Amino acid sequence: MSSRVSAALRPRVLAAALGLVVMVVVPFYAEPFLLQAGLFAMAAAVGAIGLNLLTGSTGQLSMGHAFFLAVGAYGYVYFAAEPHDELAGLGLPTPVAVVLAVLLAGLAGGLFSPIAGRLRGTYLGIASLALIFIGQHVLHNAEAVTGGANGRDVPSLELLGFSFADAPELVVLQVPFRALEKLWFLSLIVLLAAAWVARGVLRGRPGRAMATIRDHEIAAGVMGVPVARYRAGVFVLSSMYAGLAGVLLAMAFRRTVPEYFGIILSLEYLAMIVIGGLGSVAGAMAGAAFVSLLPPLFTRYGDGLPLIAAPGTEGVSPAEASRILYGAAVVAVVLFFPGGLLGLWARIRALPGARRRPHPVPRMKAEEQT
Repeated sequence: MSSRVSAALRPRVLAAALGLVVMVVVPFYAEPFLLQAGLFAMAAAVGAIGLNLLTGSTGQLSMGHAFFLAVGAYGYVYFAAEPHDELAGLGLPTPVAVVLAVLLAGLAGGLFSPIAGRLRGTYLGIASLALIFIGQHVLHNAEAVTGGANGRDVPSLELLGFSFADAPELVVLQVPFRALEKLWFLSLIVLLAAAWVARGVLRGRPGRAMATIRDHEIAAGVMGVPVARYRAGVFVLSSMYAGLAGVLLAMAFRRTVPEYFGIILSLEYLAMIVIGGLGSVAGAMAGAAFVSLLPPLFTRYGDGLPLIAAPGTEGVSPAEASRILYGAAVVAVVLFFPGGLLGLWARIRALPGARRRPHPVPRMKAEEQT
């Protein structure tokens, strides 16, 4: 039995190891544009994992995920920036600012968690959607903290005397490491840690309770599972994941602007977890890569693709084309591949085994037949 389990896990381990090697090698060869897109994808993967814990594993529909990303991004800027001109800031060490920004996002989720613990389905989605409108109002009007419509510059992270800015430049294997290359490895470490924690939650007792609440909420209550407490707790955890993703996005953008943290971003995160596969950490990462990489890749290489026009001209722009494509992917997943990209991959892997001929049943000898 153990040999069968190890044989089943071997392809996954090899795929994970190969993917990790590729991610480590990319900064040594990729151009800055691809590094920037990869940073956005890794930050989106962290946020998608958090939303998948909430929606995919516990069954709570949230439309306000972008609000918690904004709390993390602007919280980091406020805690780390020095006050100047008319902009406020605390000037704290940047690692402390990261921790406080994530905790602030969790606190915001905790304030909303009583509502999340009582509502479900469409009602929770509508209630969480109100967070987007509240957040946009605050981001545009609290100019001393957020910078208003123009946003704010993001301070560079400094950890143990090591700066994640362009200067001082670090040379590794004759390759200059500037901010993008440094942030690449930081985001990769954060993403691996976030995925490891989420897998531990899903595989442990909390994960079993969350799945029971999602599938049979009444039965979960009868079995003694504190449903409201779990629903509220998962909302807080998901908010902290979103806050961490917001910090990574702010570092990659180097400037925070309110327009980015709107309802479109929340819809994109829902598309990520649906396309990748609900309730799966790996699916959330795959869906995040699919959705977040399409717009920049279409913008960069749209000249060679049919039916795609340059931004500002007549025709379908790269951003619109990418939204149409992953919108169609959502429809295809809902209709034909309920497991998302991860479920589709599992089906493809199962095809060779399904085509194998069954072993022939040996015929009984004549004396056995009699």
